Amino acid sequence: MEQHLTFDKLPEAVTMLTKEVSELKRLLIEKQEQTPTDQPEQLLTIQEAAEFLRLAVPTMYSKVSKGELPVMKRGKRLYFSRTELLEYLKGGRKKSNAEIEQEAEAYLLNKKKGLNNGT
Repeated sequence: MEQHLTFDKLPEAVTMLTKEVSELKRLLIEKQEQTPTDQPEQLLTIQEAAEFLRLAVPTMYSKVSKGELPVMKRGKRLYFSRTELLEYLKGGRKKSNAEIEQEAEAYLLNKKKGLNNGT
C-alpha cells in the first residue's frame, strides 16, 4: 500500500521514518544486551564428530590415540565437545602473509626500541 508523497507531506514522512529508525535501533540494542540462554554443551558421538570435521571415523580414532583431538571417554564410548572441536579447528589456522609481516614489523620495532633504551 503505497502513499503518494508530496512536498507538503515530506516533514510528516521524515518524522515517521525517524521514529521508526529510532525504534529499530532501540530493538537492536535491546537484542544485543540480552544474554544468550545458556545451552548445555553439545556432545557429539564419534560419527557425528567425524562428519563435523569431515574426517573418516578411522582417522578420528587415529587422532584420538595420538592425543591430537580433545575427547571425553565414558566406558568404551567417546564423546566430543562441539565447542572444543571448533577451537581445535581454529588452532590450525595459518596466518596470512600480511599478518606475518605485521608481526615481524612489530617485533623489529620492539627490538629496535629495546636496543635504543639499553644504550
